[in-house]
Amino acid sequence: MIVANKNKIVEMANNISENEPSTGRSLWNDARTRFIHNKAATVSLFVLIAIVAFSFIGPYFAVWSNEQIDWNAMGSAAKVGMPSIQSGHFFGTDDLGRDIYSRVIQGTQISLMVGVLGATVAVIVGTLYGATSGYLGGRIDQIMMRIVDILMSIPYMFVLILLLVVFGRSIGMLFIGIGLLSWLDMSRIVRGQTLNLKNKEFIEAAKVTGVSDFKIIIRHIVPNLLGIVAVYATLLVPGIILAESFISFLGLGVQEPLTSWGALINEGAKTIRYDTEWQLLFPLAFFVVSLFCFYFIGDGLRDALDPKDR
Repeated sequence: MIVANKNKIVEMANNISENEPSTGRSLWNDARTRFIHNKAATVSLFVLIAIVAFSFIGPYFAVWSNEQIDWNAMGSAAKVGMPSIQSGHFFGTDDLGRDIYSRVIQGTQISLMVGVLGATVAVIVGTLYGATSGYLGGRIDQIMMRIVDILMSIPYMFVLILLLVVFGRSIGMLFIGIGLLSWLDMSRIVRGQTLNLKNKEFIEAAKVTGVSDFKIIIRHIVPNLLGIVAVYATLLVPGIILAESFISFLGLGVQEPLTSWGALINEGAKTIRYDTEWQLLFPLAFFVVSLFCFYFIGDGLRDALDPKDR
């Protein structure tokens, strides 16, 4: 009996030794798998990549530059300026004879650049501000959050319009204005996540070993917030593009000879009653599709990084 039990134990030990060691689950691998399984997010990612590629590769296929004027189509876009491959105006022309295809490419470049750079500024400022407030806590946290509350009570669009009117209508001021006014929500989100992290064991261990507060925030707090920051940044980009388009629609944003989706939509809306609907439809299509892509990607990232699904 004893010999039989001993043989079973030896056999079990051999089986265990022959099995390959099990690998642990990786957070990022699990997130990538869940994101890929989200069809809407995956398709949106490929569509957005195609739009970005179009903004860089499209100029090599353009027959007309964005500043060239087709004098034959000038003033008679409804008759001569229709979309045509033969004339080289793939998206048609506007009333001034300018090629819509080239202008949509430039508008795509500028609108995406405003959205990405504005979101970058908002993410950096909001993350550092919120992480500092949440980690320090106490009276400092209360003062910093009351400042955020005061700034959030001021109408966002009113302040942006005021900045552009006072300091000049330039693309640089548009970057600064949108970026510096979009970090408030980010700071509150990061602050809430930091309050949950500050009492974790690895933070306490860093304090005991004498690591400074600044290094703890930069090296330990912020890296553990990358998931939620990435999700919010993805959802922040379309909001900034929408704000820039609205400002440009009012004539206070990007100025000629530059253009953006908002400016092109404004121009197309003014002339659509003259049977030149292509002047509105092409920039509007790029604008709407890009916004939906960003929202679907952000929604997919949020689901992929949701700890409840792990």
